[in-house]
Amino acid sequence: MKAVCQVCMHHCCLEEGQTGLCRARKNEGGRILCGNYGKVTSLALDPVEKKPLKMFKPGSLVLSVGSYGCNLRCPFCQNHQISMAGQAGNLPETADISPEVLAYKAFQLRDFGNTGLAFTYNEPLVGWEYVRDTARLVKEKGMNNILVTNGSASLEVLEELLPYVDAMNIDLKGFGQEYYRRLGGDLEIVKEFITRAALSCHVELTTLIVPGENDSPEEMEQEAMWIGSVGREIPLHVTRFFPRYHMTDREATDTAKVYELADRARKYLKYVFVGNC
Repeated sequence: MKAVCQVCMHHCCLEEGQTGLCRARKNEGGRILCGNYGKVTSLALDPVEKKPLKMFKPGSLVLSVGSYGCNLRCPFCQNHQISMAGQAGNLPETADISPEVLAYKAFQLRDFGNTGLAFTYNEPLVGWEYVRDTARLVKEKGMNNILVTNGSASLEVLEELLPYVDAMNIDLKGFGQEYYRRLGGDLEIVKEFITRAALSCHVELTTLIVPGENDSPEEMEQEAMWIGSVGREIPLHVTRFFPRYHMTDREATDTAKVYELADRARKYLKYVFVGNC
């Protein structure tokens, strides 16, 4: 029996046993299930600034966890080994870690400075059920949850998670619908996601500046103006691109360009940070 996944803009219509574009959700018995539930590819105690978050508990550490799968197709992906895994039918090596075990591990690491759990490395929303179940337990232990996401998910999924999430870094890839289309996404969905998230938790945004793609001063001003309309105090990270994945033939972004675009954004935003320079 066919079933339609409602998690993101792709609305994958899947036959029995078929996996969606994200490679993390599949049709089992006419129901769309989270195939990467509890399948952990990466686990590390990171500085919160690495998420990146500059204005949420600066100087603290957070246990960071990732699985596999993503619903975008960014040719510059920095974690493509896990986020894009499964395209040829091969999934990465994983460890099975239940929400209970992961939440307890986060709690144990308090003595080492851990403040909570960050869902990151791949796109966590393609396995949002695991995020919800684990984040609920982390909150019960009096710790924080961080979500690092592309924001390409339905508001229904977001509402499921907001009661347990304290902070997010959301990738705003650029401010052109055509650019988003080439990445497999939808700018308007991301804007809706950001607008709703900012009402309920701390939000910071990141834009990776890719030469020749989203690096015009006019686009940055449009982006910053829109962010400012949502909240002038929302921090924006303007980040330098380095050749990765399918873009190894490109040059890294000129640092002067990154600083120029950051200055443009400061016309509309109170907090703008430069990254990878």
